Amino acid sequence: MKTQEHGRRRFLKEGATLAGMALGVGAVRSASGQTPQSEISAEEILAYGKRSRFVGSARVPAPGLPRVWLNPLQDSAGIITPSGLFFVNTHFDIPDIDPRRHRLLIHGMVERPLFFSVAELKRLPFVSRIHFVDCVTNGSDRRDVSKTVQHSHGRFGCSEWTGVPLSLLLKETGLQQGARWVVAESADSGQWQRCIPLEKALDDCMVAYGQNGEPLRPEQGFPLRFLVPGWEGNINLKWLKRIKVVDVPYLEMPPKQPVSGHWEFEQQVASVITVPSGGQRLAGRGFFEITGLAWSGAGAVRRVEISTDGGRNWKDAQLQNPVLPKAATRFLFPWNWGGEAALLQSRATDDAGNVQPTLAALSQTRGVSLDHWRSHNLPTHTGAVQSWEVTRDGNVEKIYA
Repeated sequence: MKTQEHGRRRFLKEGATLAGMALGVGAVRSASGQTPQSEISAEEILAYGKRSRFVGSARVPAPGLPRVWLNPLQDSAGIITPSGLFFVNTHFDIPDIDPRRHRLLIHGMVERPLFFSVAELKRLPFVSRIHFVDCVTNGSDRRDVSKTVQHSHGRFGCSEWTGVPLSLLLKETGLQQGARWVVAESADSGQWQRCIPLEKALDDCMVAYGQNGEPLRPEQGFPLRFLVPGWEGNINLKWLKRIKVVDVPYLEMPPKQPVSGHWEFEQQVASVITVPSGGQRLAGRGFFEITGLAWSGAGAVRRVEISTDGGRNWKDAQLQNPVLPKAATRFLFPWNWGGEAALLQSRATDDAGNVQPTLAALSQTRGVSLDHWRSHNLPTHTGAVQSWEVTRDGNVEKIYA
């Protein structure tokens, strides 16, 4: 940590003159680029906030998947993903639901089956918590079509969610003896269904109606979303309309067939460097702050290590507060680039002791070569280390290592 602080102090001291020059140039450019206030519609800005026309960060569709739109992680600041940039992964058309007519049914192995309107839910005690949602395939696409961090890890987002704890609703309905599982169902045309153990439902799940201080957006499940912190994204069901309490796990209903075997729900510990990352270019030699995001479905991130030489040496990064369980954690690492070729990696460890595996270690475990991942997706629930190569001319490219 002392080395990191020394690096920052040296950068600030040596860069004072350069910073002053840059500030002067920036001021001139800013003034010349200003638009008179009279040309901007005050009504348009004040009725609902609008970002500057000079900001163009946006979601992009995943290659070959028009219903999947990816979060621009390379432009992220802090740990909160704006609602308008949060990734979208849908299987059917986004429904247009009138919240005044929408009802949530809780039934099955309960003492008192109940319907809740959205207005009734908003009258109940609520919580606001910061959690990530991470698609089970996020980071698994290591093919050449996935060259930027937006394409490789863009099925990830972290927001503040507001809603009613599911445990409170189940307390209202009462649970019958033998109840063990909960099945949630969506209100879109596909009537998507997911099943989780009752223990998780009573722990930290919620029926969310708010995201980042405002109602859920249609593509994020308006008016109600099933939030299951730390578990794979597809379980966090959007457009929630029904929760059924059952005695055995069901894959889908109908058919009402119990399933058996190994269940994998929890998202693995993972991290990714967002700056510098694929598709970017270092402006010149000197100081850079390597930064990125880390997360774990098992709890909080306790350590992130950075390597600039392809994993031969690792140094601890600084974790930026807040560090929260089942939420994104921002990490920082000071780096003085001398113009040499470099291979950047991040490796996270959570408070359960889980360590993010390298791609080389995963390849050895699977009995395949590193080149195998150029044409095959990684297995889900692995979260392998992502490598970015910095060439001598400053270009940052994706590499398999």
